[in-house]
Amino acid sequence: MDCRVKWIGTGGMSFVAETESGHAFVMDGAPEGGGRNLGPRPMETVLAGTGGCTAYDVVVILKKSKQQVTGCEVQLQAERAETDPKVFTRIRMHFVLRGRDLKPSVVESAIKLSHGKYCSASAMLGKTAAITYDYEIVAE
Repeated sequence: MDCRVKWIGTGGMSFVAETESGHAFVMDGAPEGGGRNLGPRPMETVLAGTGGCTAYDVVVILKKSKQQVTGCEVQLQAERAETDPKVFTRIRMHFVLRGRDLKPSVVESAIKLSHGKYCSASAMLGKTAAITYDYEIVAE
């Protein structure tokens, strides 16, 4: 997997990331660090990517398990170390799954499989952070 990150201006701390799949997005620093708040912070993108990685896994697993899933949201809350490097130390994931007749045991299994086997991002962040999760099912 390849990615290119390019600083886009000497007047701030904005960067454009260009991914191998042909997508681009802007990251920026906080104003107190020289940024202009033009995009998410780099560590926010790491956290969001982790949420996307595990949500993807969970939806795929639920579909393969013949569950009628119609929605999946992951709300993430993270804490970081106070000193450099300010790695994530705790991450809480709250899954909100929507669908018809979703079985709690299958939902729980899908989340466990994502965290224990499939989600590369969770596996990496789990080296420095205690990752916990819970879920709720919203019937439709």
